[in-house]
Amino acid sequence: MSAQINFKKGSVEMLLLHVLSCKGDCYGYQLSQLIKKSSGGELDFPVGSLYPALYKMIDHGYISDYKQQAGKRLVRVYYHLEDAGWQRLEDLKREYFATYHSIQQVLNNDFAEDDADE
Repeated sequence: MSAQINFKKGSVEMLLLHVLSCKGDCYGYQLSQLIKKSSGGELDFPVGSLYPALYKMIDHGYISDYKQQAGKRLVRVYYHLEDAGWQRLEDLKREYFATYHSIQQVLNNDFAEDDADE
C-alpha cells in the first residue's frame, strides 16, 4: 500500500476522531456534513465511504456505537469516542503535524546553499 493511501486513510480517521472529540456523539451523516462544512466544502466524504473507517475504529476500540430512535421509524447509529480513541487522536495529530512541518521545511528550502555539498 502506498504512503499516499495510508496518509489519506489516517487523515479520515484523524478527522472523524477530532470531530467526535469536539462535538461529542454524532451519527454518520452528521459527521460527513460537519467535516464538509468546516473545510469550506473542500473535504466532501460521501457517507458511505466513512463507514469502513468507522467500523475499523470500532474494531480497534477507538469508538463505540449505539442506536437511538429519531422519529417513529428512523433509528440513528451514533458514534462515541472511547479513551483509546482520545489517545489514537493525539498520536495521529502528532504524526500529522510532524509530517506537515517536515514537508514545509523541504518546500521552503531553495537548495541554493546545498549545491556546493554535492
